[in-house]
Amino acid sequence: MKKTYIPKKEDIKRQWYLVDAKDKILGRLAVKVAVILRGKHKPIFTPHLDTGDGVIVINAARIKVTGRKMKEKVYRRYSGYPGGLREVTLENMLAKSPVTVIKLAVRRMLPGGALGSDLIKKLKIYSDDKHPHIGQKPVVLEV
Repeated sequence: MKKTYIPKKEDIKRQWYLVDAKDKILGRLAVKVAVILRGKHKPIFTPHLDTGDGVIVINAARIKVTGRKMKEKVYRRYSGYPGGLREVTLENMLAKSPVTVIKLAVRRMLPGGALGSDLIKKLKIYSDDKHPHIGQKPVVLEV
């Protein structure tokens, strides 16, 4: 009987990818980024382990959405107090914090709990085309 292969820490090779979000559809970009962060593109993927790579997203402010989402998509958060519901449209969120839009889209595609928290730390997002991660030698990824 064969045993299931579980990758060891030294078996996992980490790579950094650079993704340009300029004129990309938000959801489609987020799916590709989540797959890379999770490690599903590798043959050693294991659901309960972090086998994924790091992702650097640039030009977050120039993301696109289809349909009427710019006006109709609403981000909600609740403080827990009466009257504490806050709603912000995608249009306002992009103007105020384009990094948050992509981070939320990707975060909500990752598993909850400690694994998801570890995975999201490997995501670096910048609203323009400059980033300080030259030392990681990122590979340009076409999405």
